[in-house]
Amino acid sequence: MRHCSVQVRGLLTREELDRYNALMEVGSYLESQTRHDLAYTVQKEVDILILPAIERLKEKGRERDRQTEAYLEAKRLMEEDDDED
Repeated sequence: MRHCSVQVRGLLTREELDRYNALMEVGSYLESQTRHDLAYTVQKEVDILILPAIERLKEKGRERDRQTEAYLEAKRLMEEDDDED
């Protein structure tokens, strides 16, 4: 079973995280029983479960980019004002 990243796991809700942990436990058990066919199905469910957290992570990145852009624009405007003086 493939785990998602720590960043994605950190953005799972409590309910999502509980479900994620349960699915990973079931998947690991199935793998230990060499039932990789069923573990694959569980992995697909995990992949679907983490999609909202991945979107939240992407949105955090976009928000950080917007803040950086606003900061750089404000800095550029301040430098222009200083040059005019």
